[in-house]
This record gives sequence, structure tokens and C-alpha cells, in this order.
Amino acid sequence: MAPHLGPRIDISSHWLRLTSAALVATWAATALAEPSLHVEPGPRVLAGEPVHLSVIGAQPGAEVRLTAERWFAGLSVQRPKPRLMRSEAVFTADPQGRVDLRIAQPSQGSYQGADPRGLFWSMLPVAGVERPAADSVDTTEVHFTLHSAGARSETRLQLLPSLPEVRTQPADGLPGAVFAILPGAQKRPAVILLGGSEGGSLITRDAAPLASHGLAVLALPVFSPPDRAGVREIPELPAAWADLPVETLNKARDWLARRPDVDATRIAVHGTSMGALLALLGGVHLPWVSAVVANVPSDVVWDGWGPGVPLGRRSTFSVAGRPLPFVSLVGYEEELQGFERNEPVMLRRAFERGRAARPDLAAQARVPVERIRVPVMVIGAYDDQMWPSGQMAQAIAERRAEAGLATEALLFPDAGHLLYDTGYAPTTGYNAGLRKTGGTPAANARAQAEVWPRTVQFLRRVLAAGDDPAATPLPTGPR
Repeated sequence: MAPHLGPRIDISSHWLRLTSAALVATWAATALAEPSLHVEPGPRVLAGEPVHLSVIGAQPGAEVRLTAERWFAGLSVQRPKPRLMRSEAVFTADPQGRVDLRIAQPSQGSYQGADPRGLFWSMLPVAGVERPAADSVDTTEVHFTLHSAGARSETRLQLLPSLPEVRTQPADGLPGAVFAILPGAQKRPAVILLGGSEGGSLITRDAAPLASHGLAVLALPVFSPPDRAGVREIPELPAAWADLPVETLNKARDWLARRPDVDATRIAVHGTSMGALLALLGGVHLPWVSAVVANVPSDVVWDGWGPGVPLGRRSTFSVAGRPLPFVSLVGYEEELQGFERNEPVMLRRAFERGRAARPDLAAQARVPVERIRVPVMVIGAYDDQMWPSGQMAQAIAERRAEAGLATEALLFPDAGHLLYDTGYAPTTGYNAGLRKTGGTPAANARAQAEVWPRTVQFLRRVLAAGDDPAATPLPTGPR
């Protein structure tokens, strides 16, 4: 018996009427809509988290022009006045009237090729704009403007350097040091942050961003050189980097151990540049170190420098009161004379000449990384013009592999020395002056965008940090 189907309905004609009506409604909505730029996940994003930019509602095949502006101060201990930076890119809308910046290649603009961060890192200074006081503008805000077919719209994005809940405070008893932590009931594993040969307090700016990922962070300046006027930012610290005791890290560890909100059995040491060398030496000589991150490191100890310290006379580091064997730079003063001759200064050459001149000393000065029995991450760049961090990071990983020890190595062929950022800050000025740090703007930004999340993931994994507070969506309402 055939099933009862009820009243007969003319499916085809009914569908055609519905489809025609839908098409008319869609056409009318498209005709009335204006193109708009969408920023995901929202108007406020923690710096370093992925940002997706897309244009919708444009006319298919229409030219879409995007500009981005931001006040940016760059990296400096002296906190220079910010300058207005701008980037631009022109696209062609796809058949659906969209431009997805993850896959769309600009036909012209400040960067080439599909790059979701292109509008961020490719910014250049805007000429003729007066530079305001450091605290008078919002350097976290990016202002986008969209132009297409006579329509114009604006969108703003705030790149928060850290979660607003992060608490920061001076680390009493450790000159210039800053401690940052998210409040909570549990004890948090800790990271000691070390800066490079710039010295001073610059490294302390990175405490709160890293603490936003559930880690207790102690940013520890270890020396403070004089500036051009002879002024030292932190006079309680040494003025020269010479015979610095590796045991300096013990003071930081003891300070963390006195805090009830820190688990002192889980402490990593993260260093950048010369600080990376100190972090590796800490992993060799200090039994409490739980993990090491060495960003653009050296695999050998070099000679110390600073006021009253002639090159080639003293080591950069000491252990138990004894200077460590070191390699002397060759032609360092001559390299610096490039500033007077208006020629590019690439300090890398002095390091390479020193190593080539005395391979016997290089063997004695090598950091015995095979003695580090805790997790290690190394990050190097083969176009680093400060020193050959790519080759030295590779040597560290290879030596540990020979000893049967795993190392997480991030090695970048076209990047330079300045890898400690999120990939969303302008990188166009890194080699603008005579002092060259290496890498192309695009390669440096790509490397930074990989280094930051991989470093956070590594530290949280090896320290068993638990849930990531930064994964919680930020409020999207008015600021």
C-alpha cells in the first residue's frame, strides 16, 4: 500500500518563487551595503595572538585600498617620542566581494605577497608629523581606513601588551628588576628574563606580556652601562659586563623562593643575546634551573667590555670567583669607526674574526651545553649582523644531539638579531641606521611571529603551567 503523502505541492514552482525572492533581497542588500573591514577576534587583542583582517561587502573585482596607522616608539631604554607610522596595500575584491588578508596578495603597497601581518610590520614613518610626548598618544592602537568605489570606513584595533589583570611591582633588593604575575590561588612556575648588551631596564618591559600566559616573571637587569652623556640608568648595577658571576642568578632564584605565589621548584631562565649566554651558563652550573630559552645566543664566552675594561683582558663571566675562558674579538674598534666614516657597522665581523684567529681559544671557551640536562630551546638567525647567532644556535643543538639530548631549535635563514617581539610591530627600521642588525623586514616579522608563541608554548609545557589565561577572550565593549 502506497504511503499517504497528503496534498500535492508544486515543489519546482514554489522553489523558484522562494529563490527569486531571496536573490532580489540579496541583490538589494548588497547594493545598499558598503564595504567594511572586519577584525577578528575583536577590537582588543593580546599582542602576539593571531589577528584576522578581512574586507566584505565590496563590489566583485573592485579595487580595495587599506591603510594602517599607529604611533610607535620602538625599543629604547630612553623611551623616545613616538612617531606616526603608516602602511598601505591595494587589493582586488574576489567574486564574492571579499578580501581575506591571509591569502590576498596586494597589487601595490608597502609589502608584497600574501601576509596576514603585512599591514602591521611594513609601516614607515610619516614625514612632517611632529612627534608627541611619550605618554600623550596611545601606542597600542592601530587605525585602519578602507577605500573602495567611493566608500570610506574606519576600524580600530588595540594590541594590548598584556592582560589588564597582570600585577607588576619592583623586585625589592634586586636593582631595576620587575616582577609580574596574574593573581590566583595556585603557585605559578617562574621565568627569569635576561636582556642583552643594551643593559638597563629595557628587559623589564617584557615581564607583563609573558606573565599574561600564566607564568610568574622576574625581569632581571644585570648591568647598566653609561649612555652618551655618561649617565647610568641603574647605578647600583655594574657599569661593565666583565667577570659577571653566573651565580647572580641565584639572587633571583632566592627572591622568587620567598614568594608564596611562586613555585620555586619550577624556574626557567630566558635570555636574549648576551643574556642568552648567561642563561646557558646558568643551565650548566646551577642545579635549580628547570629549563633554558636562549634567544640569538652564543655558544662560546667572549671578552668583557665596558668603562675601564680593555678588550681582550677580562672574560664576560665568572663561576665561583674564577673567570671563564674566553675568545677575544678582533677588529671591534675598527668596526665601530664605521660610524665616523658613515659606513655600515656590522659587529658580527669582529666576532667571526676573533673566532677564526684563535680556534684553540674557541674550543676552551665553548659552553658545555651537553651538561644541561633540562629542556633547552635555542633561537638563531643566519643573517644576524650583531653576531652569528644562527650558526652558534645550530652548534648548540648539534652538540646536544651528539650527547643524546633533545633541543627545540628555531633557526631562520633570512632573519636578523631582533627576534624578541610578536610580529605585529614595525620592523622596517631595524637596519635603517648605520648599525646593522640583519634580516629583511618581512623575514624578521615572520620569525618574530613564530618565536613568540613557540616560546610561550615551550615554557608552559616544560614548566607544566596548566591552563592558559590568555586564551580567555578579552572584553569587547567600550574601553
